Amino acid sequence: MLAECGRGTTHPNPLVGAVVVRNGEIVGEGWHERAGGPHAEVVALEAAGERARGATLYLTLEPCAHHGRTPPCADAVIAAGIAKVVAAVGDPNPKTDGEGFERLRAAGVEVELPGGELERRARRQNEAWRTWVAKGRPFVTYKAAVTLDGRVAAAGGDARWVSGEESRRLVHEFRAASDAVAAGMGTVRAENPKLTARAGGAVRQPRRLAFGRGPLPDGSELELRSGPLAEELERLAAEGVQSLLLEGGPTIAGAFLRAGLIDKLVLFVAPKLVGGDDAPPLFAGPGVRALADAIPLAGLEASPVGEDLLVTAYVHEP
Repeated sequence: MLAECGRGTTHPNPLVGAVVVRNGEIVGEGWHERAGGPHAEVVALEAAGERARGATLYLTLEPCAHHGRTPPCADAVIAAGIAKVVAAVGDPNPKTDGEGFERLRAAGVEVELPGGELERRARRQNEAWRTWVAKGRPFVTYKAAVTLDGRVAAAGGDARWVSGEESRRLVHEFRAASDAVAAGMGTVRAENPKLTARAGGAVRQPRRLAFGRGPLPDGSELELRSGPLAEELERLAAEGVQSLLLEGGPTIAGAFLRAGLIDKLVLFVAPKLVGGDDAPPLFAGPGVRALADAIPLAGLEASPVGEDLLVTAYVHEP
């Protein structure tokens, strides 16, 4: 997908792709490459030139309707003479949030939102950005390695290594793709983790955080965040953190879950059994009293990673 060409370079802006089609022929295409640069619509329209007049513009995101570093894309679409816009999803930014579509319709441009699977894919493509602009906090992914019977460690606390080598290698890629990585102070005191991304070659390092009360272990380079979780996430969002990879143990995971602050689960399920009732579970603390109150998950996917099974699901759809 064209929008994916901008992954890693558009921050803090979303990924966006655009295609101009006239009489069944692609006459222009583009993607947003970097913050401050032209948006996908403008790139595609410039490539199409006069052929954009009367054409259909396909977009992964609603055209913006506000002045930022660049003028509103909705105005550029109208000026180019586009007859119809087909957009995968709306823009949740309060500065747009439907205003782009309304401006197009007011100018006589037909607007279509197909919905369905296309919308779901577009939402998930920008899951972190959408949460950041709509909720004012980072999109939180909880990552853990668990045995097949749902334990994150043995009864004696031994958690190295639940998952296999290929799974651990993939975790470093997840870290490199995140704005911040965090653990709880229980994990930090027990293991003094670095939380760095070691994915090979030159990779972007995330901010590395510890949630809880100090002090940090000697030599730790983590940032201590000791306030209420929701407030700390708001502060991080204000500092530009859109995505947070949470790697802590059951205590911090349970706290985030009960606060409604986990958006996505990434679980490496190992073909191992611990057994018994004294090994730590995935989430510590009180659980729901009835299955009717269980937290439903969406978008469940599973794929093999070495000897493990990678399971992902959404607690909150973006």
